[in-house]
Amino acid sequence: MHPMLNIAIRAARSAGKVIMQATEQLDKVETNQKGSNDLVTSIDIAAEEAIIAVIKKSYPDHGFICEESGEQGNAQSGYQWIIDPLDGTTNFIKGIPHFCVSIALKVNGKTEQAVVFDPVRDELFTATRGQGSQFNSYRTRVTKAKDLKGTVIGTGFPFKVKHYKETYLSIFSDMYDDVADMRRAGSAALDLAYVAAGRLDGFFEIGLKPWDTAAGELLVKEAGGIVTDFTGGHGYVSSGNIVVGNPKVVKAILAKMRPHLTPALSR
Repeated sequence: MHPMLNIAIRAARSAGKVIMQATEQLDKVETNQKGSNDLVTSIDIAAEEAIIAVIKKSYPDHGFICEESGEQGNAQSGYQWIIDPLDGTTNFIKGIPHFCVSIALKVNGKTEQAVVFDPVRDELFTATRGQGSQFNSYRTRVTKAKDLKGTVIGTGFPFKVKHYKETYLSIFSDMYDDVADMRRAGSAALDLAYVAAGRLDGFFEIGLKPWDTAAGELLVKEAGGIVTDFTGGHGYVSSGNIVVGNPKVVKAILAKMRPHLTPALSR
């Protein structure tokens, strides 16, 4: 195992302990609203601090982009950790046991290491660029679906950008006619990990942030999948509009999206 991946795993498990301890007394968790339909808890912050502490102990000169504390550390080092300490905060607050820790490492702009850790199920999804994607140390691959027939597709409602509701529902409705079923579980990072592990055939969502997708993107690619924006391009990091799956599934999802896209979503 790459030493930096090992540190990322250690950091994710440290955050997982903070999160799981808090689930025993959810009534004591402090919750605040940081934006429209966007919540942050004291546990998000504590978990993020736990991750940074573990990484800094081994790599004090690295930089960080974190969901809660923003950009910090040495941005010029060439090493940048992208951290979502608790993806699925609303699930966590409500006691729904589906959330995760997401950590990715970019080296000179390229994602080299990725960890998504589900502390509830003790499930660990990892990837190192060029060495494949793994689930609890077993190699993973995306599914072999040839079209949307019989597939289960993950998605996320545009709850932070509700002005896209009608467009999203049109896409959802059109796609739903062809798939076996669709899932909206509340953690994009876990959805991406599930695509990499073959649990979901594909996934799409509007308006995600880099910390939502950085680790999952590498997991999917190393599992043989592809990651695009809504037009099949590479603008998903800036737009947050993302489609993932094996090449044939992504092509089919994009075809379903195309008639419904507004200019703002065509990037």
